Amino acid sequence: MNSSAPTLRRSPEEQVCLEAMLREIFEQRLRFNAVLGLRVESFDPQAPRLAFDMRPELMGTELHNRLHGGVISAALDTVAGLAVSIAIAEKYANETTEQVLVRFGRLGTIDLRIDYLHQGIGRSFHAGARVVRLGGRIASVQMELKNDGGLLIATGSAAYVVS
Repeated sequence: MNSSAPTLRRSPEEQVCLEAMLREIFEQRLRFNAVLGLRVESFDPQAPRLAFDMRPELMGTELHNRLHGGVISAALDTVAGLAVSIAIAEKYANETTEQVLVRFGRLGTIDLRIDYLHQGIGRSFHAGARVVRLGGRIASVQMELKNDGGLLIATGSAAYVVS
């Protein structure tokens, strides 16, 4: 076999199927994400994004009308998980949706650090992530959360087991 031969890539139809499945998983099947109201904004492998709207249920205290720190942490952990899932799907772009989904079953957070930079005040929030390294066993990710005005609310870094 010629090692310079291009790697087969899933078809556009299979990619749409994969993205639909990822959307269902991250927005509905992961029930806590549904409680938070997380929505996938982008499947871009270089800049995956989630968004959610401020609601009274997400406030730390009514007095200040700001996000609870646990919501911020959960959103950053989730967008990092999405980023790693997309990176895995890209790494195994020759596999079908079903084959790639089996790989996601091994994914889990093993380390998470959040730096809270500003109060979580806004009408909506956008979380983004970047996979720094996807190894055979561990993935490293950097994340950020901004409000609808573009203010950086929090940053994070995390490690995930991928095998």
